[in-house]
Amino acid sequence: MLNGKILIGITLLLLVVSMFSSNVDVVASKDMYEKKLCGDLEEMDISGSAKDSLLYMVRQSRLQYLREHEDVLSNNIGPYHSYEEMTDLLHELESNYSDIMMLSSLGRTYEGREIWMVKLSDDVEMDEEEEPDVLLMGAHHGNEKPSFEVLIYFIVHVVENYGRMNTDDDMDGLLNEDPIDGVDNDGDGMVDEDPSEDRVRDVVNNTEIYIIPMVNPDGVEAGTRKNRSPNHGPFGFRREITSYGVDLNRNYNYHWFFLYLFPGRYLGATHYDDRSNVYRGEYPFCESETRAVKRFVDTHDVVISVSYHTYGELILYPWGYTTRSPWDKDVFVSIGENISSINKYFLTQSVYLYPTLGDADDWLYGRKGVIAYTIELGRSYAPGDPEVVSEMCFTHVGVNLYVCEVSHSIFSYGKNCFGSH
Repeated sequence: MLNGKILIGITLLLLVVSMFSSNVDVVASKDMYEKKLCGDLEEMDISGSAKDSLLYMVRQSRLQYLREHEDVLSNNIGPYHSYEEMTDLLHELESNYSDIMMLSSLGRTYEGREIWMVKLSDDVEMDEEEEPDVLLMGAHHGNEKPSFEVLIYFIVHVVENYGRMNTDDDMDGLLNEDPIDGVDNDGDGMVDEDPSEDRVRDVVNNTEIYIIPMVNPDGVEAGTRKNRSPNHGPFGFRREITSYGVDLNRNYNYHWFFLYLFPGRYLGATHYDDRSNVYRGEYPFCESETRAVKRFVDTHDVVISVSYHTYGELILYPWGYTTRSPWDKDVFVSIGENISSINKYFLTQSVYLYPTLGDADDWLYGRKGVIAYTIELGRSYAPGDPEVVSEMCFTHVGVNLYVCEVSHSIFSYGKNCFGSH
């Protein structure tokens, strides 16, 4: 108990000191954000302060939605798999495509659900050191349902097309002439209408793809942003349960303790109040889900990762904790612009959405040298229109295939050349 009192005392002292630290002050433009939601981004000047205003309004809208809808989002909303449905599907796919797909558990959640990991590779039971490892993750936040749906769709697309003969999908006499890349490659006025089966085969035969569709299955089933582990006060010193859940994407250990030094910068996007929807936990990696991700990354040579979230139609890269550019900004921008050419999303450094601490990308890049992206899908947390979700899933098959392809350039250059390495 003495240690707890000392920690709380130090924390209060740091809070007083930090009152003199600078805050992030961004001017908002409601009209600009509404134009973004209406798809008029190409007509806007998004440089300088205009870009800051746009991202600020995305943040404000999202935080407002959280305050109004968290804990009441139905787990049956829209065209989405439940955890049980996903589990059954993954087992079925593994049984039918065991030559290229392997299913394993990275651990269990507080409520006892398995954290499923899918591996896709031609020698799926082998650790092929000559091939790059790619990591795709969804549902750090359980209420962000498209984030896992795009990965389930991708798994199905890959296993079903790997052994399929090249097909003239648009019946124009050509094969694979218009792959999923956001471009009308054959000039017929249609985009991505003839996906390439050979492309799927090349990716699977030369890459080790690891997919965690639901990092936070308890949150998915509850319809909540946070997981469902019980909290005993902000620092775990209360006997009674005071709330439930930790924001898993605030629980990774990279400059995690900066919140005590500069709360004026970070409070709002993360918090030490356990009742907050962005509560970061008692300490880094205190949750079984983030520990599971850490164990996996610690034992694999991941070169590039994508963590799917909703929403905002954004492609984000480190850092989230500072406006300082990442060491490998040119690499992030080059790959990010190519992703943007596929999904037409806006590319920016994560901090310009909002400054935060403890997110997966900063840890993956800062500690592990992984070229790590977050993609904020769509224009709402869980759109209910099946056509919107289907289009989102199809488009990001192209994104995921491209990420696997570009992993070879990173791998050949040398993973240890990136990040803090």
